[in-house]
Amino acid sequence: MIIWLASYPKSGNTLMRSLLSSYFFSKDGTFNFSLLKNIKQYPNGDLLTQLGVNINDPHEIAKSHIRVQEFINKDKKSFKFLKTHSSFVKMDGFSFTDLANTLGVIHIVRDPRDVVVSFAHHNNQSIEKATEMINKDFVVGANLKDKVPVYMGSWPSNYNSWKTFDKTGKYLLIKFEDLIKDKEENFKKILNFIKVLTKSNFEINDKKIKKILQEIEFDKLKKLEEKEGFNEAKTDKKGNKIPFFREGKSNNWKKTLDPIIKTSIESVCQKEMKELGYL
Repeated sequence: MIIWLASYPKSGNTLMRSLLSSYFFSKDGTFNFSLLKNIKQYPNGDLLTQLGVNINDPHEIAKSHIRVQEFINKDKKSFKFLKTHSSFVKMDGFSFTDLANTLGVIHIVRDPRDVVVSFAHHNNQSIEKATEMINKDFVVGANLKDKVPVYMGSWPSNYNSWKTFDKTGKYLLIKFEDLIKDKEENFKKILNFIKVLTKSNFEINDKKIKKILQEIEFDKLKKLEEKEGFNEAKTDKKGNKIPFFREGKSNNWKKTLDPIIKTSIESVCQKEMKELGYL
C-alpha cells in the first residue's frame, strides 16, 4: 500500500525522502543520493508508458491513475513511499488516488513566502513568475510532448486538497519549519506514525536516527551535490546546473521578497497561512 509524501514543490520533500530512505533502505543510516531512488515520484512517465498509457493524452492519464496504483500495490510489500507534488483532485472526473490504494499521507508544508523564493531559484525564473504559479492553479508540464502533466494547483488548493485526508486518521502534517528546527523529534514522530499506520514492529533505533541526522546535515548535502551532482537539479539557459541545495532555511523570504509580492501571497494564501501559524 502507498504512503504518499505529498507536498508543494520546494517544501522539504527531498529532506523527507532523505530521512526515510536512509532509515528504511540503508543498513546503518549512511546516506547517498542513490537511496532516493527507492522513493519514486508519481506520476511517473516511464511507469505509465510501461502500462500502455499514452502520456501525451491528459484524459487517458487521468482515468489511469487508479489502475496504475493498483498495479503498484500488487507488490506484496506492506508499504511503499511515493513522492508527489500533485494535488489530491479529480481530473476529467477521475480521482488522483483513493483509500483503496492509499495507506496514508505524510503531508509536508512550508511557508509560501519561502516557497516562492526557492521555487524561483530552482526554476531559474523571476520571483514574479514563481508568485504567479503559486497563486494560481498551475499544471506542470501542460502541453509538453512526452511530459506527464502534474496538477499542482495553487499553494492553498494543494494544501487543502491533501488536508482532506485528516479525517481518515491516516494523515500526518509536518511543517518544514518544525522539521528543520528539531529534526530528531519530528523524525521520531514520522517513524511512529508509519509504525502505527502499517501495524509494523520495526525498531525505532536511536543510534541509527542520530547517524542519519549527521549524514543529512544541509552543508553535507550541499557538498555532496558539489562533488557528485544531483539529478533533480535543473539547468539554466546556458546549460549550467542550478544548485538544488541552496539555503535550507526558514524565513529567508524576509531578506529577498519585495513587499508587493509578499502582500500578494499573503492575500491569496491568508486563510491557510493563519491556520498554519505563518500569519
